[in-house]
This record gives sequence, C-alpha cells and structure tokens, in this order.
Amino acid sequence: MPAVAVALMWWYEGFWCKVFPGRADQRAIVEGLPLLPAGAAGALLVAIGLAEVALGMWVLLGHRPYAAAVVQSALVVGFNTGGLLVGAQHIPEPGRLVVQDLAFLALIWLVAAHRPAHRTAYGTPRGNGAVRELGAR
Repeated sequence: MPAVAVALMWWYEGFWCKVFPGRADQRAIVEGLPLLPAGAAGALLVAIGLAEVALGMWVLLGHRPYAAAVVQSALVVGFNTGGLLVGAQHIPEPGRLVVQDLAFLALIWLVAAHRPAHRTAYGTPRGNGAVRELGAR
C-alpha cells in the first residue's frame, strides 16, 4: 500500500495538476520561471506532468528502489524550492507545503527500504528466499 500511495501522489500531481485539467496556481508558478520563453509554460507543464506519471509507474514497478527514491527526493526538493523562490505568492500556505513534503519524502524512503533491491522482469525478487531470510536476521 505505501508504494501505491506514493504512485498515486505522483499521478495526481502529474496528470491532474499539470496535464488535465491542470491547476492555475501551478501554471502561474511555471510562467514565472526566469528565462522561460513566452508561451512555453503549457508545454513545460505537460512534460513535467507526464514525467511525474512515469515516476509513479517506476515506483509501482519497484525497479531500483533506491535510485527511484533519490530521483523522487531531488524532484520534490527541487520543484518545491523553485516554487517557493519564484512563485511563493501562488502558494497559499508554504509551511504546510514543506511539512507535507517531509511526510511524502519519509514515505518515499520507507517504500525504497522495504523493497527488494533486485527484482526479475516479473517483479519477483531474485535469489534464494531462504538465504535472504537468513541475511535479514
């Protein structure tokens, strides 16, 4: 369930908030980015949104969970730091955003820590289960 919660958060933020129907506050933040050509905000939002949807799939698939956690952490910190620096006037409660992000980051790393590091193409862990069990003790 934790992996599903993380994936759903990425899908919500990516698809609903950036692609369809999109949120005005997120569009306003992106439009405020320095050096962004006029009219590029919509395309950038869709690209970011689709990348977030793909990230949710990565979390569900469980491939390389620690790499996924690093990428997710960098994006959460980067996106929200950028949002606070360029579009703080469009974020109604910055403190709440930061607290929610800390909880989300904790969940991201919880998911990574509880996933086997090596999986087969079918999503099952590689190796002898008994050996893994003994190594965990």
